[in-house]
Amino acid sequence: MPEFIAQITEQLFTTEALVALLTITALEIVLGIDNLVFIAILSQRLPEHQRPKAWRIGLLAAAGVRVILLLTVGWVMRLDSEFSLLGWHTSPKDLILIAGGFFLLWKATHEIHAMLTPHAVHTDGKGAAAVTLGGVIVQILLLDMVFSLDSVITAVGMTDIVPVMILAVLIAIGVMLTFAKPLSDFVRRHPPIKMLALAFLVLIGGVLLADGFGHHIPRGYIYAAMGFAVLVELLQLNIDPTHKPKKGKVGAPPVEAPNKP
Repeated sequence: MPEFIAQITEQLFTTEALVALLTITALEIVLGIDNLVFIAILSQRLPEHQRPKAWRIGLLAAAGVRVILLLTVGWVMRLDSEFSLLGWHTSPKDLILIAGGFFLLWKATHEIHAMLTPHAVHTDGKGAAAVTLGGVIVQILLLDMVFSLDSVITAVGMTDIVPVMILAVLIAIGVMLTFAKPLSDFVRRHPPIKMLALAFLVLIGGVLLADGFGHHIPRGYIYAAMGFAVLVELLQLNIDPTHKPKKGKVGAPPVEAPNKP
């Protein structure tokens, strides 16, 4: 055991390992944003006292799935092995991405429909009251597997030092746990932000489908578009809707003279 610990320490405390750790941690945080948004939106329909539990279980489950995948990295890389399915060349990874993309599209559009027609959603006695902690956790786990697969393959492509990859995943999950509550509260207070987040999930679902069907879309374009949209929405939130232009200013509406008796 001491020799094993010494070997891991020797692997971690090198310039190459530290650079890889910082880079992979940053990428894991960026790639985990869509997962965090998904968890924040799902937890909105739970009672307030159950939301922190959903965040913790969801993110810890994501960490567990990613660590297991990293420890079985040989099996993960074999998921790229192609096979023929009714004349269509695909791979287990592609099928997982396609299934995850369809699930994300369905869930995001369902939540958008719930926001646009809340009364129609609740007339059958279902909706927020019918949502359970177990159901939310199952949905989080299903999507965690898809997001974790993409995350692990990205990490494996950057370094072959497994302890570095595991440490980066744990740090990233810790950061996301820290910001889960502030993000969820912010989304809850600002419905337009929730709609924007759901639109992001639709976009991510489309990207997963495109990847699954062999059309890779660089993630940089996706996250740049998402960042620009968030910036515009934050600026919009800072506009005071009660502001009225002063008299004499260009564009001010004309002041009508009072009617004389």
